[in-house]
Amino acid sequence: MLLKRLTALALASCCIAAVTPAIADTVTPPQGLDQSASLLLTDLPVFAPATALAQSAIPDLATLTAPKAPVAAAVAANDNDSLADDDDDSLVAAATDKLAGHVDGHAREALLAFAMKLRDIRYQRGGRAPSTGFDCSGFVRYVFMHSIGLDLPTNSASQFLAGLKVQRNQMKTGDLVFFRTRGKAISHVGIYIDNGQFIHSPSAGKTVRVDSLNEAYWAKHFVGAKRPEGIAKI
Repeated sequence: MLLKRLTALALASCCIAAVTPAIADTVTPPQGLDQSASLLLTDLPVFAPATALAQSAIPDLATLTAPKAPVAAAVAANDNDSLADDDDDSLVAAATDKLAGHVDGHAREALLAFAMKLRDIRYQRGGRAPSTGFDCSGFVRYVFMHSIGLDLPTNSASQFLAGLKVQRNQMKTGDLVFFRTRGKAISHVGIYIDNGQFIHSPSAGKTVRVDSLNEAYWAKHFVGAKRPEGIAKI
């Protein structure tokens, strides 16, 4: 009797060992659960670390070495900046030609624009620069030199002799207008603007300003207009 019990126990142990691996791979819902609970247990996914690692995304070398979008955009922007610099150089070269009087009309415009920036600088006898103030011929000479690179004589009388005579109805922006304010000699000069107006450095106690040839004082002392040879063809 005892031998039969030991034999039965041994057989039961072997059966349990044989069944255990199957239990590890499958889940059998216990009896008594409803259908929804049974489906829940049987549909549970099996966690497989090796499979999950194999499915993870590992970037290849091309992905790692390819430039990011912002970097590529920055490179493109730098290229555009280089092109912009080239364009700026071209514009500077073109402006230089205009200021030198190589392009019709533009030298006169540049000259006038520069002269207008010097308004309100005080008169100073013998003055040749904004820091010291201007007398009439110093103002004219400074404007021509620094706007279009034309070197004029140093005083109003010599500027009058160096220019080409222009009829009053043919005056253009940038022509010089001359006056006799002290006796018969040429003693004052200004730069013609348009519509009878001119810009000049008048006299002691005043500043660079715009006046009209039609004003009584200037109309009385007006001598004529001259065109500097450097802008005669413009």
